Amino acid sequence: MIPRLKGTDDILPPDSAKWRILLRAFDDLSAKYGYDLALMPVLESTELFARGVGAGTEVVEKQMYTFVDRGGRSVTLRPEFTAGIVRAYLESGGNGVMKVAASGPQFRYEQPQKGRRRQFYQVDLEYLGEQGARADVEIIEMSYELLVTVGVPGITVHLNSIGDAADRLAYRELLRDFLRSVAAELSADARKRIEDNPLRVLDSKIDADIVASAPVPLDHLGSETAAHFAAVRAGLDEAGIPYEVAPRLVRGLDYYNRTVFELFSTAFEAAQSSLGGGGRYDPLGELIGAKHPVPAVGVALGCDRIVAAMLAPAGPRLDLFVAVAAEARIVEAARWVRRLREAGHRVDWTGSAPSLKAQFKTADRSGARGVAVVGDEWDGGEVRVKDMTTGEETTVRIEEVGEWLHR
Repeated sequence: MIPRLKGTDDILPPDSAKWRILLRAFDDLSAKYGYDLALMPVLESTELFARGVGAGTEVVEKQMYTFVDRGGRSVTLRPEFTAGIVRAYLESGGNGVMKVAASGPQFRYEQPQKGRRRQFYQVDLEYLGEQGARADVEIIEMSYELLVTVGVPGITVHLNSIGDAADRLAYRELLRDFLRSVAAELSADARKRIEDNPLRVLDSKIDADIVASAPVPLDHLGSETAAHFAAVRAGLDEAGIPYEVAPRLVRGLDYYNRTVFELFSTAFEAAQSSLGGGGRYDPLGELIGAKHPVPAVGVALGCDRIVAAMLAPAGPRLDLFVAVAAEARIVEAARWVRRLREAGHRVDWTGSAPSLKAQFKTADRSGARGVAVVGDEWDGGEVRVKDMTTGEETTVRIEEVGEWLHR
C-alpha cells in the first residue's frame, strides 16, 4: 500500500462533518457581508511570493514548495492566499472596492505537529480598495463571528498596530540598537534578522524573555497611524468584539502595515496556537508591480485548527435513511427518496433491498437521525420509523415523516 505523505491528512467521515459545518458557515457569512467567491490558482510564479511575502521571510527562505516546470519557469504551490488575490485584483484592472472570500489548501514544508501541516486548509477574506478603519473592523468582526457561529469557545482577539513605512523607519533603528545590545543572548535565527527584518525577532518564541524589554511599534506611531488604530479600537468596541492590545504582535510576512491581529481559543493549545490572523497590507500592491499603493486588509483562518477547537458535536449527517423491506418496493422507495430530497431533507438509501439488518447497519454508519422502512405499511399510506438516538420505533403517515423528523 502507498501511504499518504508526511504532513498531509485524509479528512473522512465522520470527522469531515465538522468541516462541512465550517465551510457552510463561512459561505453563509461571507455572502451576508457582501463578499464574492474567489477561486484562486494553486500554482503561482515564485516571484510573486518572493516579492510580495518577502525574500527574507521564513516562508520564502525555508517553507515553499518551489520547482521548475517543463517550460523552465520557477513556480510555487501557494503558501498563502493574499499575494495571489492582490495579483488577480491588479490583473483584472485594480479599480475600486473588491471584497472576496476564498478557501482551499496551502502548502508549506514545515515540521509536522499539531496545528502545523505541510498541506493545510484556510478560509480567507480580503477587502481591497478601502483605506478606512471600518474595513479593518469588518474583517475582524467577521472572523470573530465565524468562530462563534461554529461553536469555538473562549475566543480572544490580539490586536496591534505596526505603523506605516515612515513610522517603522525610525522605529527599526531603535529596535536594531536594542537587539544589537543583546545579540549575544539571542538565537541564531534572531541574530540573522537584526539587520534585514528586526520586527520578526519580536515574534520569536524562544527569544521572548530577551526581547520583553524591547521598544514596541505601538509607542512609535505617527499621528495619522495612531488615529487609524484608535478608530479600529472604537469600531471593535462599538461592535462588542472583545480584544486585547498585544504590543509585540507582528505578522510573519513583509507586506503588513498598520493593523495586525490574531485570534485564539481556550479550546486549542499547540506550539502554534493561533486560529488565524491578518491585518492591513497596503504596500503589497506596489511590491508586486502596482504603480500606486492598494489599500487592503484581510484575514486567513486555519480550518484544521478551528475544527480542533469546535466543541459542539457535528450533529446527524443525514435526516433520514430509507430502508426497503423487499425488492418489489424499490421503485416506490426511489420515488419517495426523490420527493424527500426535493422537500429539502438530507436522505440516503442503498438503492437495493439487502436484509433489513444490513440496511440498519448502513444507516447507523451513515449518521442518520432516523430510519424509515418502506414495507407492507406503505400500501396503507404509512411507514415504520425508528429514532436512531433514542431507539424509539413507531408508525407514521408518509406525508407526516417530515414533521416526525423535526419534532
